[in-house]
Amino acid sequence: MRILAIETATEACSAAVLDGSQCYQRFEVRPRAHLRLLLPMVTSVLEEAGLELEDLDAIAFGCGPGGFTGLRIAAGVAQGLALGADLPVVPVSNLAVLAAAAFAETPAEIVVVCQDARMDEVYWATFRRGADGLPSSLTPERLALPAAVEAPVSGWRGVGSGWQMYPELRARFADVAEIEAVARLPRAAQVALLATRIVREGGAVPAEQAAPVYLRDGVT
Repeated sequence: MRILAIETATEACSAAVLDGSQCYQRFEVRPRAHLRLLLPMVTSVLEEAGLELEDLDAIAFGCGPGGFTGLRIAAGVAQGLALGADLPVVPVSNLAVLAAAAFAETPAEIVVVCQDARMDEVYWATFRRGADGLPSSLTPERLALPAAVEAPVSGWRGVGSGWQMYPELRARFADVAEIEAVARLPRAAQVALLATRIVREGGAVPAEQAAPVYLRDGVT
């Protein structure tokens, strides 16, 4: 399977092509530069992979939750590229992307992803390592105050910027979890990896249905 993936939900901007077991990727942390960086990254990874858009099976994008502007950029670029090449799109949860990275790099079996949502709130969800090593949801994705975050009794890993942004949240679970000291940023490589499973399960959608997931009803 050949997947182009793009991710711009945070201050990081990335693009990747997954061609079977080979992954070609570009990643930069450049706040407010996503529009300028993203299309050159797409061109670069396609050239490195030796592929044209028409050679792909789908275009995946990090659909959120995350920053309003970044999510609109990812959805818009994915939709435009997919329409031009007559390809389906694959929306991929940014929280699941962070969980996938944690499962790939640590022995954790359960991960609680908690991302700063600003306005003194967080996006959060809990994931279990699946038989394929990829995350399976244990809870819905939610927007909540840090005090409302729930977690297993013990034996899990905390991932995401929310744990660093809200010390009171970290302190609540310090005795029952391993909480990462540095916030991970989502990457297009994991978006592509999760997209392959979604495509196999029939979850790709027409390009016209590419849309961000905000969780917050009122976006500021």
